[in-house]
Order: sequence, then structure tokens, then C-alpha cells
Amino acid sequence: METNRDDFVIAVRSAFIRKNNQQKFSLLALIIASFVLLSLEAVNSKPINFFRSAIKDIIYRSTFIVHAPSNIINNTSNYITDHYNLYTENELLKSEIKKIKNIDNEISYLKTENLKLKKAIGLNQKINGKNIISKVLVDKKSPYLKSVILNKGINSGFKKGMPVLDGLYLIGRITEVNYLSSRVLLISDLNSKIPVIIEPAGHQAIMSGIGDNIAILDFLPKKHKLEEGNTVYTSGADGVFQPGIPIGKVTWDENENKFFVEFFSELSQLYFVNVIDSNQSWGLEK
Repeated sequence: METNRDDFVIAVRSAFIRKNNQQKFSLLALIIASFVLLSLEAVNSKPINFFRSAIKDIIYRSTFIVHAPSNIINNTSNYITDHYNLYTENELLKSEIKKIKNIDNEISYLKTENLKLKKAIGLNQKINGKNIISKVLVDKKSPYLKSVILNKGINSGFKKGMPVLDGLYLIGRITEVNYLSSRVLLISDLNSKIPVIIEPAGHQAIMSGIGDNIAILDFLPKKHKLEEGNTVYTSGADGVFQPGIPIGKVTWDENENKFFVEFFSELSQLYFVNVIDSNQSWGLEK
């Protein structure tokens, strides 16, 4: 048993010695080949030059072929990376453009709202008595019933019957009051009946809403002298509206053979409105 083991060890050692000898021989052969090639560089003859040129071409071509896959992979990787970076940058730019557009839109909206509020405040300062600026939240649209919802109510001192103005012009009255909101019945509503006085003649009549931006004049005196363009004001005869609030101007409809009132305010474009304390006297500051 021990003899077999010794034989195996000796065999392995011999194999390594032979392999070591082969490696030494290979290294020696390479050194000799290198000296031969270097010496050939000094020899100037056509066969040697042709051989040397052929060897160099083979080496250069081989190097190109060997490196070609690596170059292709690197170029492809760089292209993909650049494309991804460009795509990411493009998406970021799009996002920034959207943000800038949103900011511009918001600024434009705030400018418009600010101008409307300044207009309401400027007109508000011309009105004698207590009045509160309120914003229209909801516009209840229907063919004949016209009302809007305001963003203030009992918390701001609103009460039923208070006149509501668009600037200096009457547009309706409060008919429903909640704690944080109120409903305004517009003068165009079918249920709106307002005693008015028409100047300069001083004729009195009842203005009735017909669901449009005009109202009809009822109960005019038989011998009236109305003309188109006459101004219509509240008369105060109902005890609800203060006298002298401007409403609109007189217009004549030949087809209907009747006089109508064309409102000064565009009731479909209400935004900020003035609510007047009904206990205060109406008038303009001079």
C-alpha cells in the first residue's frame, strides 16, 4: 500500500518537472524569435520587407478585429446613455415649461381678479352707507329663473331684502341667507317686480323680469312721454329698494309694440358685487 502511494507521488512530481521543462523551452523559443524579428528590422531586402509588412498587417488587422466587438459595445453603450440623458433632459424641460405656463396662467388670472376687485372697491367708495363686497360663487342658469349664490351670509351681516349692485347698478336682492352664503334673485327673474321711475319725465311703472338681459315696463301712465335712452331708477315705492338706484335705459321694440328696460349690467358676467345695507340711505358721494 505504501509502495503504491510513493509511486503516485513520484509520477506527479515527474509530470511537473516535464511541464516545467516545456515552459522553459517555450520561453526560450519566444526569446529567440524576438531576437530574430528584431534583427530582421535591420535587414533591408525585399523578401524580408514583404514578410515584415505582411506580419505587421496581420497583427494590425487582428488587433482591429479583436477590438471591434469591444468598440461596438462601448459605442452602443455611449449612444444609449446619451439618448437616455437627452430624453430625461427633454422631459425635465417639458415639465419646467408646463410649470412656467401654469405660473403665467395663474398670474394672468390674479391680475384679472385684482382689476375686478379694484373696480368694485373704487365704486364701493362712492356709495353712501354700509356696503359689503361679495364674490359670486354659483350662477344658477335656467331659461327664466335667474339667481346667483354669494360667498357671504349672516356672518357678514347679510339679511333678506338687501339690494345687490354690480358697481353702481342694481342687479337684484337677497332672498335667502345662510351663515356662509346667500342667494340673490336677479332683476331678470320672472318673479322680479320692481317699482321704478323713468327720468327725465318722472313716469312711474313696474319693471318685470322676463328671463333675459332686458325687462318689460308695465303700468305706464296712458299719456307718458317715454323715449329710447331714458334712464330707469328704483322709485323706492315698495319699501324694499332705496330710491334712485340706476338700473338701465329705455328701449322700444316695434314687434312687441312695448317699452323695455335694457340693463346697465351684463347679468351673465357677474363676479364681484356690492351688497347694500337696506337700513342705509342711498346716494353717491360728490
